[in-house]
Amino acid sequence: MKATVAELAKLLDDAEIIGSADTEVNDLSCDSRLVKPSDLFVCVTGFQSDGHKFAAEAAAKGAAALVTERRLSGVGIPLIVVPNSRKALSILAAHFCGRPSEKLLNVGITGTNGKTTTAYLIESILKKGGKNPGLLGTIEAHVAGEVIKLNNTTPGAYELQHMFADMVKAEQKSCVMEVSSHALALDRTYGIPFDVAVFTNLTQDHLDFHGTMEEYFHAKARLFTNLGIYKRPSEPELGPVAVINIDDEYGKRIVEMIKDRVPVITYGTDPRADVRAYNVSASPKGLSFMLETRLGCAEVQLQLSGSFNVHNALAAAAAGIAAHVGFADIVCALQEVASVPGRFQLINRGQGFAVIVDYAHTPDGLAHLLDSARQITPNGGELTVVFGCGGDRDKGKRPLMGRIAVNKADKVFISNDNPRSENPEDIVGDILNGIPFEMMERVEIIYDRAEAIKKAVSTAKVFDTVVIAGKGHETYQKFSDHTVHFDDAEKAAAALSEMKCSKTVNAMHKVRLAIKFDECVFDLSKYLRRGNG
Repeated sequence: MKATVAELAKLLDDAEIIGSADTEVNDLSCDSRLVKPSDLFVCVTGFQSDGHKFAAEAAAKGAAALVTERRLSGVGIPLIVVPNSRKALSILAAHFCGRPSEKLLNVGITGTNGKTTTAYLIESILKKGGKNPGLLGTIEAHVAGEVIKLNNTTPGAYELQHMFADMVKAEQKSCVMEVSSHALALDRTYGIPFDVAVFTNLTQDHLDFHGTMEEYFHAKARLFTNLGIYKRPSEPELGPVAVINIDDEYGKRIVEMIKDRVPVITYGTDPRADVRAYNVSASPKGLSFMLETRLGCAEVQLQLSGSFNVHNALAAAAAGIAAHVGFADIVCALQEVASVPGRFQLINRGQGFAVIVDYAHTPDGLAHLLDSARQITPNGGELTVVFGCGGDRDKGKRPLMGRIAVNKADKVFISNDNPRSENPEDIVGDILNGIPFEMMERVEIIYDRAEAIKKAVSTAKVFDTVVIAGKGHETYQKFSDHTVHFDDAEKAAAALSEMKCSKTVNAMHKVRLAIKFDECVFDLSKYLRRGNG
């Protein structure tokens, strides 16, 4: 899409043109390594580098103009100077892609825990409602019938708009999107007209980035305070509508912030919730509860286990109502979702105990996970947890997670998660700071995560439950100088298979010994008879 510097500058607030306003550009780039001739290069300040440092390189590769946050000398091409290049990138990416998000029904989900499962449930509901959804989540994206692995919960603005464009091209009608606090704080989603915004909960996480819980909250709240600000050229089919968990104190704060400006649908177990659950029953095979809404009441039989999934199902049901999906379709769609990778994922190889893999990596997430695991553990069974904490991330949650683990589990294996550039011993030390000395007898430290999983599984007994927490769907483990393939579900399955094989070998060995013993006894008896004769 060709455009002049002057035409593009008009799209941006408080933009100043330095150089020729008539210069034409053909495309957009924010990665100096990928710049093509006649591109408009946007200088964005990242976590590890400043895009302004690569302005000369972009110009040398043929960039026709630059978007910057300050005047640059010596680059020899026109500049569009703006107050915020991140916002400019979002606006320009949408423009070059034909404003695709304006052609979709957009559902955004934010919160600390539950986003991924809620996204899968909403995707199922929108599909059942005939709205042909795409999905952008932590695990993967579903775009135009393809499954695409993602590196970030919310992709960067440039990549995001291209995915929207692919959805529109494939005649998808809606998009379900996990929206991270980083994406909101860094304006990756700036300008997207969300029709439905969902809040799951807020607990401690990402304080290495946000600094305080209050800053973290305000980053999340932007999804809701911005509802209705970004307009479409034509009237939207519905919305905007906010879907809020009122069992969460931060959810109640968001309701107070927006209730006079946008419609709100609340959900929870609170009797005052618009969408609520009661008579909840949990088992390893799933959950059942009564779903009560203004559209009707019905029993829901979820295939997903873990009592925390009740709130995820309620959030999805409320979003379905906001998106004008029929009640019967909502109930049916909830019940059709069989599993979500790495979310209370049961690993079954015919053993007599439960093994669960889950992504829980926050204090609240771990607490809810262990509570849910305890609920499905039969009387007399023990609960074991394998977990660690990520390096280069919020250190304050490590002792909290250590205390939660020993308070809620019978056995605790502390191991590596993704150490990244930190010393694993320092991470474990932080976790141990939360564990009282008198409770250390139930704790074992095994840095090799595969070995920790193997020991937890191999020492489990019938009716026990083994929880492997922290990495969930991830298929890698990051160290300071390398990354290796690592999948908790694969390691758990391998440990179970090895245990089963070992038991089979032992059983066969016992049979052979018994046969040889019988033969020996038989031969001896014959000898004794001969002697007696």
